[in-house]
Amino acid sequence: MAITKSAKKAARQNLRRKLKNIQKKTKIKDLIKEIRTFVSQKKIEEAKKRLSQVYKLLDKTAKMGLIKKNAAARKKARITKLINKIKS
Repeated sequence: MAITKSAKKAARQNLRRKLKNIQKKTKIKDLIKEIRTFVSQKKIEEAKKRLSQVYKLLDKTAKMGLIKKNAAARKKARITKLINKIKS
């Protein structure tokens, strides 16, 4: 347990940051699942609309260091490839 005042504050900050990070990661997972369901239902236009949201969120989380840059690029590439595969 934290003893000093600064250590207590740091613990509070870490908890808040942890919750925000978890929210962002789950948001990414939910959007990707949404796109996959749209693709499986052949709703390409809906999937394309969500694609920009996923790109934005992945880039932001990679910039913050929440996920690695290559992991973000890999996720973007796989989702785009999935959409393009169904489109053609």
